[in-house]
Amino acid sequence: MALENSSSVTEFILAGLTDQPELQLPLFFLFMGMYVITITGNFGLTILIIMNSQLHTPMYYFLFNLSFIDLCYSSLFTPKMLMNFVVKQNTISYSGCMTQLYFFCFFVISEIYMLTIMAYDRYVAICNPLLYNVTMSNQVCSWLLGGVYAMAFAGAMAHTGCMLRLVFCDAHIINHYMCDILPLLQLSCTSTYVNELVVFIIVGTNIIVPSITILTSYALILSSILSMSSTESRSKAFSTCSSHIIAVALFFGSGSFMYLQPSSSGSVNQGKVASVFYTNVGPMLNPLIYSLRNKDVQFAMKKTLKSRMFTRTATGLS
Repeated sequence: MALENSSSVTEFILAGLTDQPELQLPLFFLFMGMYVITITGNFGLTILIIMNSQLHTPMYYFLFNLSFIDLCYSSLFTPKMLMNFVVKQNTISYSGCMTQLYFFCFFVISEIYMLTIMAYDRYVAICNPLLYNVTMSNQVCSWLLGGVYAMAFAGAMAHTGCMLRLVFCDAHIINHYMCDILPLLQLSCTSTYVNELVVFIIVGTNIIVPSITILTSYALILSSILSMSSTESRSKAFSTCSSHIIAVALFFGSGSFMYLQPSSSGSVNQGKVASVFYTNVGPMLNPLIYSLRNKDVQFAMKKTLKSRMFTRTATGLS
């Protein structure tokens, strides 16, 4: 009730990705398929890491958390997004909208810093392999992971707290498929200057600092790769790094396009299309890019499948 009393609006209408009728059904099946792949890939990866002791290393510890974040992240808004394609009016309560905004900010910031420490982990593994076990000890990994979620909590609290101070009068149609910051700012009938300043500072920090860290890590990795004598090793490392860089560029590039520009109707219309890349495409591709192309994961998957087949055969014979 406290949330609803802060504004005369008790519910919002989500406008969705597009209002063109001929696109509704194809987009529904497209995003439903992407969601199924996202859930299957990330959930399967978390189970695989839990079940296989050879994957209990810092790299897969971070991958486990990345997959968990992507699972929660995509499940937060995708069901509502899919509803937009099949119902005439997709509503969300004021309190539900603020809750979605909080967790959206929490998980997207978590993903940003998780990708950052994963790049650092690869830098240590490739450039300082002899010191890897000391540098990436269990205690260090725990501190890094704690820092990721602490940054996410602080950022989400700042964005949501600033949003709760605004008053929404008559306008209640959110020009988006979820409760995002910029579309909500357009609906406020009070000054949004503080909110836009907070967005610029927090989002700018959360994009620029991790981007520099990731680019520096991969630049040092590439430098180390070039010094390798084996052509096969260089080719393998280049392939892995290029995939990671593409995933990071996709996530950070679309996020920058969405938030690091003045909020206007035109920018929001373009931004919600760009947001598809970091809300839908990224979580779907991460399991493929970061793990399923990895020989350790492929070996663990084959081992798990053989073990399950043996168990079923033994059970059937008994």
